[in-house]
Amino acid sequence: MPETPHGSAHATPGTFVIATAGHVDHGKSTLVSALTGMEPDRWAEEKKRGLTIDLGFAWTTLPSGRELAFVDVPGHEKFLANMLAGLGPAPIACFVIAADKGWQAQSSDHRDAINALGITHGLVVITRADLAPDSLETTQAQVSAQLRGTPLEAAPIVTVSATTGEGLPELISVLDEVTASAEPPTTSGRVRLWVDRAFTIKGAGTVITGTLTSGTLTTGDSVELRGEAIARTVGVRGLQSRNSTTTEVVPQARVAVNLRDVPADDLHRGDALLTSGAWPIVDTIDVRRSMGEALDSGIHELMAHIGTAAVPARLRDFDADHARLTLDRPLPLQVGDRIVLRAPGSRNVFAGLLVLDVDPPELSRRGDGARRGRELAERPIAGDILVEVARRGAVERSDLTRFGLQVPEDDGLPADVESVGGWLVHSPTLTAWVEEAKSLVSRELAATPMAAGVPVKAVAEALRRSPNTSRRHGGETRRDAVSKANDQPTLPEGTGTANRALLDAIISRAGLEAVDGMVRPPGHTSRLGAAEAGTAEIERRLAADPFAAPEADDLRELGLGARELAVAAKAGRILRLGAGIIVAPRTPAQAMRILAGLDRPFTTSQARQALGTTRRVVIPLLEHLDGRGWTRRLDTTHREVVR
Repeated sequence: MPETPHGSAHATPGTFVIATAGHVDHGKSTLVSALTGMEPDRWAEEKKRGLTIDLGFAWTTLPSGRELAFVDVPGHEKFLANMLAGLGPAPIACFVIAADKGWQAQSSDHRDAINALGITHGLVVITRADLAPDSLETTQAQVSAQLRGTPLEAAPIVTVSATTGEGLPELISVLDEVTASAEPPTTSGRVRLWVDRAFTIKGAGTVITGTLTSGTLTTGDSVELRGEAIARTVGVRGLQSRNSTTTEVVPQARVAVNLRDVPADDLHRGDALLTSGAWPIVDTIDVRRSMGEALDSGIHELMAHIGTAAVPARLRDFDADHARLTLDRPLPLQVGDRIVLRAPGSRNVFAGLLVLDVDPPELSRRGDGARRGRELAERPIAGDILVEVARRGAVERSDLTRFGLQVPEDDGLPADVESVGGWLVHSPTLTAWVEEAKSLVSRELAATPMAAGVPVKAVAEALRRSPNTSRRHGGETRRDAVSKANDQPTLPEGTGTANRALLDAIISRAGLEAVDGMVRPPGHTSRLGAAEAGTAEIERRLAADPFAAPEADDLRELGLGARELAVAAKAGRILRLGAGIIVAPRTPAQAMRILAGLDRPFTTSQARQALGTTRRVVIPLLEHLDGRGWTRRLDTTHREVVR
């Protein structure tokens, strides 16, 4: 596997990835070669023409022990997409200007790309000092002027000649200083490795390469692959970094990942290797302009560059600075991600974007776009927990974390947001849900006093529908989002454990209880009225002989018609089998204890005799046991107990 002398080594926290930037033929590749002793250009055509076309890779170790990996990008305007793929995932930029050329057109494009990507750490290298010694001051002044107001405005400037070696010791010292001041990478975070190459090695299989900026990759990991033609879980068969085999890679590092059981042809630049289930995969996001053209300039069909991906996108502007971006294919994105926009066919950066929302509300009403623009204008870069919770009513804490939001501990939550199990809930919305649940149960039991309660499912469905509610009301200001009284969010969809925990909290706060799937006030018993005496008599008889189901005449004499029996069954007092057979709720379990002692298989007649009952009772009882999966019918007469 490339990119990693052969042997075994572990990547350390002292590794850093630096991408070059700058106009074509300004000496980027020559500089990287002088620093590393490696030729970054990989293609025969690149070496023949002396022109970098695609991404090149090289690495070295500084005297301090810090390890550097360089991603050398093409400078020619025809290869802007390749340049952005190399620069996109890199945390540090090395901006290169030739002393004999000075600042040129593509220098501005690369500067704009760095600006759009929000790369704040870097350095400037003025190369070819031996070719234009009299132009050094002028070139340095140009650089200072052109970088004013950009993230690299205060970046150190070093003058070198890669040919003579002039300035290289100083450059190495500055590289140490820049990497020492860089923000330390997160080794415990989730992995998102943007793929820049995918190929096959004989005897090893498929290999992908990329820049690891957060999280840790370990041999044997099960990871998620998401991309243009793939969405599946794969295993990490092997890892290399700096051309050395390793069992673990931590950021920042160039890494080659050997994957199990996936063809290289299924993988492309712009795909991503992810911590499984840790990223939202989205195709619609709300964004803020960080630089470049106004978003309401009338250009809507654009190319979006994120990481190493380049995806066609449609822009719906809200105002000059905020818009909704719809991607042609979904990508793993989070709040705070940076995107570069360019018009298809253009060799210039159109705009830089900051991702504000990866789960934006629907915009279906007149004026939603303008309202959404105002709300986004008030939103801090890190997101607004109160707004996110208020617009949904309730959201799982883990979902907000997946979106890339910093969620405080319970004691740091904003007012009107409270923690309920794994949920963050908008307090006014929770109060409304509690009151609705209380009112619903009260109404239903008043209308059907013989009922044992209201089914839990019915309570949940009622809280999920309302003529005046919309779970994702679009585009309000922050004040609107947290105070709408007539547009209350509905209970989140779902039937999992987390959803039930939220529903249970609502039921409890309403002063209710859920027993046997029924919601009711504590101490509530179904009022069977005149049917109570008959039901109690049936219970007494079945307690004495559980398989002696009452005849229809017996039920009529006791005043138990279809309605009364339905209420008694709903209350859990009796169990109705097919063909009008009434038994006690515990009768099936009692039957199973007896049937389990029979030889296998047993016949219907043997079951009838063992239970001491009639064919009228035993057939629907056995069918009930079949339905529950406790017994299995083998043919027309034989069954067996499922063990």
